[in-house]
Amino acid sequence: MNYNNDQEISSFHKHLKTGYLNSDFKFFHLKDNTRKDFPFHYHDFNKILLFLQGDVTYTIEGKSYELQPFDLVLVRAGELHRPVIHSESAYERIILYLSPEFIAQYSGESYDLEKCFTLAADASAHVLRIPYFKGSTLYHTIKALENSYEHPEEYAQELSQRLLFLQFMIHLNRVAISDNLEFLETSTSNTKILECLDYINTHLQEKLTADVLADRFFVSKYYLMHSFKEETGRSMGSYITTKRLLLARQYISGGMPSTQACYECGFHNYSTFYRAWKKLFGTSPKQN
Repeated sequence: MNYNNDQEISSFHKHLKTGYLNSDFKFFHLKDNTRKDFPFHYHDFNKILLFLQGDVTYTIEGKSYELQPFDLVLVRAGELHRPVIHSESAYERIILYLSPEFIAQYSGESYDLEKCFTLAADASAHVLRIPYFKGSTLYHTIKALENSYEHPEEYAQELSQRLLFLQFMIHLNRVAISDNLEFLETSTSNTKILECLDYINTHLQEKLTADVLADRFFVSKYYLMHSFKEETGRSMGSYITTKRLLLARQYISGGMPSTQACYECGFHNYSTFYRAWKKLFGTSPKQN
């Protein structure tokens, strides 16, 4: 099966890619007082969610987390996720959207503000539980950031918000590399899909088809395709295409020519890559 065909290109991000980010970061405080159904979706930027209240299980890349107040959820660009609401209880959360390119600027020999995402990835986890979070500097910083949006007229408020955001990220990374952080254990109904997701994300440059993956995990192709969509809400082909494009964007942002990035990320011809890129990002690869 060829996952780079026109049918996949025309549908792989429809109804899935949500939100937009045209600045370095965005801040939201949301509260749903009525029960909602959220579909699986993804963003092409990073996301931090501070869970405040509700009866919610958060599902990310086939893993499920039973949230408690003040859990921090880290979602990397391109990761499929959704909250599952279990009751009529209000669902309240603070959300930060983060530009990967912006955060990457704050990386040096002695610090890296993306470290929290790296540590979470190394632990194969997405949710951080920090003891006594409400009394922490981290909590007071995010509340100060929220308060800054209520007074936009104050002097140098945009600069103040940027400084508070960076301060929040510094404190988050300090906690993430200390012994005070707990990565939540997860549950899933299908460990084969977790293994498949992990394999895909570490072998994007290689040939990835339903036949190849079914042989590797000793299951039938049709079972794997059906289970993959059931667990992630997305077809295997569209998932692979999007992950390859996000990897290609990293390469191109780092200076790699778009033609080389195309083939480095598992695409077999540039025209297919170009159409898929335009569909997802709205620009040509050379405009990245």
